[in-house]
Amino acid sequence: MWIIYTIGFIVAMGLAVGLTPLVKKFAIKVGAVDVPNARKVHTRIMPRLGGLGIYLSFVIAFFVLLPFIPETFSVREVNFVKAFLVGGTMTLLLGALDDRFDLPAKLKFVYQIVTACVVVFGFNIQLEFANIPFSSYSSVESWIAIPFTIIWIVGVTNAINLIDGLDGLAAGVSAIAIATIAVMAFLMGNVVVALLCLLLLGSIIGFLFFNFHPAKIFMGDSGALFLGFSLALLSLLGFKQVAIVSFLTPLILIGVPLSDTLFAIVRRWRQKKPIFSPDKGHLHHCLRELGFSHRQTVLIIYAIAAFFGVLAIIQSSAAMYNANWVTFVVIFVMVFFLQIGAEVIGLISKTKRPVLDFIARLRMKAGTERGSK
Repeated sequence: MWIIYTIGFIVAMGLAVGLTPLVKKFAIKVGAVDVPNARKVHTRIMPRLGGLGIYLSFVIAFFVLLPFIPETFSVREVNFVKAFLVGGTMTLLLGALDDRFDLPAKLKFVYQIVTACVVVFGFNIQLEFANIPFSSYSSVESWIAIPFTIIWIVGVTNAINLIDGLDGLAAGVSAIAIATIAVMAFLMGNVVVALLCLLLLGSIIGFLFFNFHPAKIFMGDSGALFLGFSLALLSLLGFKQVAIVSFLTPLILIGVPLSDTLFAIVRRWRQKKPIFSPDKGHLHHCLRELGFSHRQTVLIIYAIAAFFGVLAIIQSSAAMYNANWVTFVVIFVMVFFLQIGAEVIGLISKTKRPVLDFIARLRMKAGTERGSK
């Protein structure tokens, strides 16, 4: 199986390297281009629709590899794969149309809900079990599971789009999250999810050859939405055959886009601006303002995403053995570093830094006491 997985990864990456230049030409021909404005970093017209290259590489590699997989999939695993392919295709089409025609936000939102409903009701994909700290695995009632799954799919699908502001940023962060899921899937013996992750990872890495700074093509909404959808299904349903390993693990996996989104909501609320209004206060904008170069900013965020990935692996491993104290350590470490990082970078406010100010007062007080002695 390892040989097949490795071949699949290489095939997907090779396809992405070969198909992306063709997708670039196609995007320019049909007018799927990104025009610079005040909020964007790039200064020239760029072809988007790069997500089509990722999608095609993944799908072709999957069907090329399928006859050589010796494993026999269960009915549940087959449903999961079908849901992933159908929902992913629907999401890709939405993003591709948006890359070309800039669809209204309300229309995209309704379409995403329809896609999530197709996945949930058409293939019976929903949260089945939850492992909440200090309790055992328990069944989740359908009246809770169904809306939770739909909200999760729609929310995560859009979360990746919010960090797609620099060359290679969203693709790289998604790749790190997917690689993390692959590691956990291997540890848990989930060959289906591991296979999907490796094929998707190969497709993204192949695309990054053309998307990392200086980018030759953007992945656009077609890529951001498709990768967001992929993360939604793989992170929520990819463990223990369509079950949550821990209530917190999927949240940690998408820690970068999720935290950036939450900080944006708080920031706009404090500034009395509409929650969905665009601004230049996102993580990558703040890092650029601190003087980091384009590449340095992207690599810093990659490191943050990798940090979240390690926490997710620790958390999921602890959940398997009911080591609940690890959960609270992970939560504490994550929240502490998120708050400190947000204050240093200025994600919420450029002037108000309560935790850093508190630490500074403590240090000043300690220095004064030492001086008096």
